[in-house]
Amino acid sequence: MPSCGSFTPDSVSSANPARDRTVLQFVHHRGTPVLQIEGIPPMSKRALLLIDLQNDYFSEGKWPLSGTDAAAGNAARLIAAARAKGELVVHVRHESKTADAPFFVPGSQGAAIHQKVAPTATEPVVVKHHINSFRETGLKEILDRNGIEELVVCGAMSHMCIDGGVRAAADLGYRCTLIHDACATRDLEFGGVRVPAAQVHAAFMAALSFAYAKTLSTDEFLARSA
Repeated sequence: MPSCGSFTPDSVSSANPARDRTVLQFVHHRGTPVLQIEGIPPMSKRALLLIDLQNDYFSEGKWPLSGTDAAAGNAARLIAAARAKGELVVHVRHESKTADAPFFVPGSQGAAIHQKVAPTATEPVVVKHHINSFRETGLKEILDRNGIEELVVCGAMSHMCIDGGVRAAADLGYRCTLIHDACATRDLEFGGVRVPAAQVHAAFMAALSFAYAKTLSTDEFLARSA
């Protein structure tokens, strides 16, 4: 990022000023001046985005998916790693618009984020009412305010809100990494043909990895970002 000015505090003293000098400089990020200290890495431009890991998608919920517990366990590992690095963690929570919806009823326990991946008091939670996590929400504003350029995405369902969210994020210019074993989906049926959850998941991961996202396992991602 290009510098637009710098200064050295007069109060700094050292036996080796050339080595220890502290330089504060203003740099531009997407047109916004940001204060940066020379020698200290800038704030991470990567965020973890967890989509719809809510109680109704688990075995005790109204709309259970296949493999949600395993996906949430991997998502919890991603959360721990992101928090340890000081990276932004954003939770997206879906609420249906009507009380007679089959799941994610407003105000219900089923619509709450599962305890395995519960947010801290300081982590943003975005409530959405559409498949696309960016539609009519403040998600993009949160990401842009924090200078985010890359998203690590996981959650549910693979064929709905993960697919919609990743495509929207990529179209908005974010680089996306999709953690395939931290996502879950369910069996589908079309034209009398039952499609097992594993095949639904594989088809959508394959499609997204072709042009919209880098697709990695949790182990692969954590090893690369260690």
